[in-house]
Parts: sequence; C-alpha cells; structure tokens
Amino acid sequence: MTGGGPAVELAAAVRSGERHAVDALEEYLAAIAESDERVHAFNHVMTDQARAAAAAVDEVVAAGRDPGPLAGVPVALKDNLCTRGVPTTCSSRILDGWLPPYDATVVTRLRDAGALIVGKTNLDEFAMGSSTENSAFGPTRNPRNLDRVPGGSSGGSAAAVAAGFAPLALGSDTGGSIRQPAALCGVVGVKPTYGVVSRYGLVAFASSLDQIGPFGATVGDAAALLDVISGHDAMDSTSLPSAPPSAAARLTAGVEGLRVGVVTELTTVEGIAPEVVARVRQAADALAAAGAKVEDVSVPAAVYGLSAYYLIAPAEASSNLARYDGVRYGLRVPGVDITEMYNKTRAAGFGAEVKRRIMLGTYALSAGYYDAYYGQAQRVRTLIIRDFEAAYDTFDVLLSATTPTTAFEIGAKTADPLSMYLSDLCTIPSNLAGHPAMTVPFGTGADGLPIGVQVLAPALGETIMFQVAAAIEVAGRAQEAAVR
Repeated sequence: MTGGGPAVELAAAVRSGERHAVDALEEYLAAIAESDERVHAFNHVMTDQARAAAAAVDEVVAAGRDPGPLAGVPVALKDNLCTRGVPTTCSSRILDGWLPPYDATVVTRLRDAGALIVGKTNLDEFAMGSSTENSAFGPTRNPRNLDRVPGGSSGGSAAAVAAGFAPLALGSDTGGSIRQPAALCGVVGVKPTYGVVSRYGLVAFASSLDQIGPFGATVGDAAALLDVISGHDAMDSTSLPSAPPSAAARLTAGVEGLRVGVVTELTTVEGIAPEVVARVRQAADALAAAGAKVEDVSVPAAVYGLSAYYLIAPAEASSNLARYDGVRYGLRVPGVDITEMYNKTRAAGFGAEVKRRIMLGTYALSAGYYDAYYGQAQRVRTLIIRDFEAAYDTFDVLLSATTPTTAFEIGAKTADPLSMYLSDLCTIPSNLAGHPAMTVPFGTGADGLPIGVQVLAPALGETIMFQVAAAIEVAGRAQEAAVR
C-alpha cells in the first residue's frame, strides 16, 4: 500500500496498543542473531538500550499518551553518526575505543519520535567507498546474494533493511552512499536537499557534500523517517532555516500532468548496462501511462561530475581527517616524539582507501596546483548546478539510472579504484548540486538482483520527488505481479 510499509504499520499498531514495542523488537533482534553473522550489517548491536527504549514506549502507550510517529520502530544507524556512550567507529581503527559524549541531532529526533535504535551499521571506512569492503571490520554482504557487495558506503544500513534486521535505517550520502547501496540491495534510499537534515553529530567526510538520509522498505516508510529527522537545527550552521518540505504530503496524489525528464547523459554514458537503461525506460513509460508528460532532457555538465567530485571530496576529506592525530581521542601509537607518534598513528589507523583520498586531496590543495585542480573542479560544480537549474525550468523531476549495473561480486573491483569510483557515476551530480534524489526498486536484472531507478528533483523538491517515486513503486509492484 502506497504511503504505508512495515515501519508505518508497526508504528500505528504500537501507538494504538494493538502491538507491544517490546514484542516487535524481539522479532527483529532474533533476525539479527540468526543471520547477521553471515551478512555483517552491524558493527555493534545495542540490545540492552533498545529493550529499555521499547519498554519505555509501551509505558507511554499504557499511560494514554502518544510516544511519537515512529513508536516502537527499530532503526539502524550508520556507524558515523554519534551516539552517546556507544562506540562510533566509522569502521576505522583510528577511532578505536571512542565513545561520543553526545548524540547526533538525528539520533535525538529519532528517540523523540519513539523509534528504537537497534545498532550501528558497517560502512566503508569514513564513508569512502562504494562496496563496504573498505571497512576495518570486514565487508558486509548483500542479503539478496551473499557473494555480492551491498554497495557503499552505507552498505550496512542498506543490508540491514534488505535483510529484515530493521524496517528503517539511516545513512550518509556524499556521492551516492545512500542511493547506490539501496539500489543494489533492492530498498528505497534518499539523499535530501543539502541543509534539510542536520549534520550535527555526523562524522565529516566532505562537509559541502555530506547529507544524512533514510533507507526504507517502501517509499512511504522512507518518507515517514525523513519527515522525523528533517528541520532546522541551530547546532548546524548549514541547516536551512525554513520549514522543511513534507516528504509524505502527496504520496497518493498520482502524476497526472507532471513533467518528467529522462536524463540522457545518465542513461547513455558508457558503462551503464542495457538492462539498467531498460528499467529506467520502463519506469518512464509507466509514468507516462499514469498521465505524466515524459521527454528526454540533456544535462550536459553531468558527465563531468565524477571528475569534479574526486577532486572536491578528497580535498575536503584531507582537511576534515587532519583531526585524527592520536592526541585527542581514538587510537594512539607511541613514538619517540609527537611527530613520530602522529605519523605512526595515522599509518596504522587509516586504511588504504582513506590514505589514497587524503593524498589526492592534499595534492589538489597544494601550492601551485590549487587553481588547476580544486579551483577548476569548483567551476565545473557551478556548471552542473546551472545545467540542472535549466532542466528544472522545463521539468518537475528527472529520471535516471541509480547504478551502472546490478551488485557485483565481492572482490571484483578492489584492485581497480577507478572501476570502483565509476559505481557512483549517476549519483554524484546531485551531491555536487545540493539537490534531493532518491532510488526506488524497479525490477531485477538477468542475474535476479535488484535494479533501482533514480528520481531527482530541484532543491527543496522532496514533496514532488516522493510523489513520483510512489507512482514508480506502484508500477514496479504491478510489473512484478504480472511476471508472477
């Protein structure tokens, strides 16, 4: 049912007293205990804390009060979201032993809404990767096929929802780190407009690109979670002061009369599998059949997104990760002096991919190269923003592929960083522009693995983006039913 889903239905049942939060929680904890050893979605399961929170929710209901819109709903958190007194590792050895003294704003808002935090999920170290193989704690596996990657960097969160370990999860998206794993695992994933969700308490990778967003089994569930976590936060200087758009406001409104553009650059570029393009075209046809006006549209600068991103993001990362020095928190490797301690700590604490990006970023910012690399990348970013704005003058939303292929085998791309980076080809432009985008499952490939269709919208266009995504979800389910 559009507008509903496992999370929305569970919350309604708990709020009405039809179900007890403690009973629902135990079902999810049992699923984690039974299967997560094979999937490795979690770095840390917060069993005791979740049980205490569930009991508190049931007490509130018994007292005749409303515990909130996500009452009794288990939520998994990417392990780069600060959680007070709970290990927050970013899947890196350099944060070994660190317990944050505060909660991220999104964590506070989840608890205020009655949600139950069940654990911290695995990720590519410091969110740098597209497969969740760059974790200091080992890879996460795709629940749809354990020999395949779940995508990244939020692969643990995507896998947790896909495996039924939690109906909802949060991730962070810097270049596609929510949408890409959501597509590969067959769930819904959303990157909101930059500034709609507070970044306070998110361990930074690239501050001008990072954004927290939801995973859900359905469009309706993802909308419910986004509406809970969005809104202004005085603790985040980049948080938008205006009231956030409602993701759930028009889920059942249909698409009659809406203008939908299919981005040619993100469906025809080399590397995108024909079966993925076919699913995008099928989704576009379904929208047209539902009354939308669908045409192709060109966003020329989108093809330069990957090149610009891999200068801007590493440059910001090299600055953000300078704080991990062995002095203030986390890992410390002794040395004869502070310089040796600093060097040994960073050498031992960071993995290969993080070191690669720090070096790329430091080089791009170095004297004599700043204008040629970082400065030029920022100019390309401006071109991308302008080209998207031109497209949105004509179209309400845009469609594209989310990922070039279905989930690839574990280990297939670890020796070829460029091939791995190409996994984010279709998702990066939205991060550079700061616009919202989301992926919706729409059929499978020849290997039986999920394919996602990406819906893109202008800044603060979440309401219409979810409206179109809900229509795609309905069409996808009808197509699956017809196949059966």
